[in-house]
Amino acid sequence: MSKVDKKTYEDIYNTWKWDIPEYYNFGFDVVDKWAEADKTKLALVSILPDGESAKFDTFYELMVQSNKMANLLLELGFKKGDKILIISDSVPEWYYCMLGMFKLGIVPMPGTALLTTKDIEYRLNRSEAVGVITNSNHTASVEKALKKCTNIKHKILMDGSKTGWEDLVAKMKNMPISLDKNKITNTKSSDPLMIYFTSGTTGQPKMVLHTHAYPLGHEVTAKFCQNLKPTDLHLTVSDTGWAKCAWGKLFGQMIVGAAIIQWDNPGRFDSDGLLGLMERYGVTTFCAPPTVYRMLIQTDLSKFKLKLRHCMAAGEPLNPEVIRVWKDNFNLDIYDFFGQTETVALLSNFEFLPLRFGSVGFPTPGHDVRIIDQNLQECPPNEEGQIALYLDKSKPKPPGLMKEYWKDPDIMATSFQGDYYLTGDKAYRDEDGYFWFVGRDDDVIKSSGYRIGPFEVESVLMEHPAVAESAVVGVNDPDGIRGILVKAFIVLTKGYSPSEELTKEIQNFVKSKTAPYKYPRMIEYNDSLPKTVSGKILRRKLRERG
Repeated sequence: MSKVDKKTYEDIYNTWKWDIPEYYNFGFDVVDKWAEADKTKLALVSILPDGESAKFDTFYELMVQSNKMANLLLELGFKKGDKILIISDSVPEWYYCMLGMFKLGIVPMPGTALLTTKDIEYRLNRSEAVGVITNSNHTASVEKALKKCTNIKHKILMDGSKTGWEDLVAKMKNMPISLDKNKITNTKSSDPLMIYFTSGTTGQPKMVLHTHAYPLGHEVTAKFCQNLKPTDLHLTVSDTGWAKCAWGKLFGQMIVGAAIIQWDNPGRFDSDGLLGLMERYGVTTFCAPPTVYRMLIQTDLSKFKLKLRHCMAAGEPLNPEVIRVWKDNFNLDIYDFFGQTETVALLSNFEFLPLRFGSVGFPTPGHDVRIIDQNLQECPPNEEGQIALYLDKSKPKPPGLMKEYWKDPDIMATSFQGDYYLTGDKAYRDEDGYFWFVGRDDDVIKSSGYRIGPFEVESVLMEHPAVAESAVVGVNDPDGIRGILVKAFIVLTKGYSPSEELTKEIQNFVKSKTAPYKYPRMIEYNDSLPKTVSGKILRRKLRERG
């Protein structure tokens, strides 16, 4: 592929076809096949909390350990279709458990380590889960939640023994390393695979049900958005409970045969530690949420000599200023891409196409993505509308699109209209076909007759040296004159302090960089911003604060 080649993109996009077999199981059809082809092929590097020592797992080891896990679950009486909540740190046992459940057709529900007792209780009861798997540092929250949950049959502890809990490590030692397929039912690609709970930016989390075909959709994520090769060591910064983990630490990477590296580093984010780890282990491809990049560029990047060849961001659009600083230090662009918990990557920048900083690129192969208006009509270039996935009824549904919001028929009816899946995200498409993210539909600010996307204002704010992080929302005008005002919540860079002079300076800076009506008439300084468990800014919480 040439570095910049529109024809390459068009050839790939126009000829892409989904191959979805009737029966499919990621555990058997990907992990075990790599294991059988090469017993020594590295699959997973797990860095311990000290950032120094590590455990290395080959695909063969993942096959053996997932077989043991499957045998344990069978012995405990679990069966195909059962739901199990799994809350885990970034440890290899998470992979053993997930792959073992996949092989049996048991439906795991990954949960972030940040879940509260109330969160756990909601998930267990809403999903009718019959099991829980977790680490010892999460058992207290789980046990409190279980006081109001009646369906749980077994509690499995990953890293030790505790009264009332199954000791995973001890039990697995005695399990056979092979799995008798006569004891299990083959999984169809249309069978339930896993459930993710959405981040809940606008209400209670919804249950996103994916099928066993879902991993096939992530072949596109890995090959095109992440540009992965079988020789890569790939790092995605993600909690195991985020859908981003499926995107960057599991399906696509293993399909292409790239090795995955993870760091069990609970607690406060450590920029120097992460960059040092990347240097020490020779990470070649890197993906992180914009929040992480914004924190990384606050450190002295010149101290690190990285072997990176490709960098990506996803989760929220990445500010052009962050892209510029990263490029200045590592001579690497950051390729932004877009998708949701409900999908795989739908839009992406590609290495063989010119970058336009701030754009989320073009539709990924296998996905007909359009900008539509409220009447489900396609918008002309440069007109803002909703990002929608066109579903051609003459073709198979893209495997990366969820099966449904389980138990939420009203939300299903809102999200699937006509021939479209509606993402709820606003964007526009320019005359050259590039997509430009504006914001969640609920986040777009309507002020003095103008529509203002928070991301465009935040991107300008990020160019000011005093601004480490920002979030922009619309709030009621206390004087009742303009109706809604643009307000910025700002986290300052180290060395800066709040003042009226700084506020005026930042406001004038924004006025000089974009249309004057977009500047924040109100600025509030904060030590941190409220975020979802996956790192997205909770603008809803900020609007409530006013």
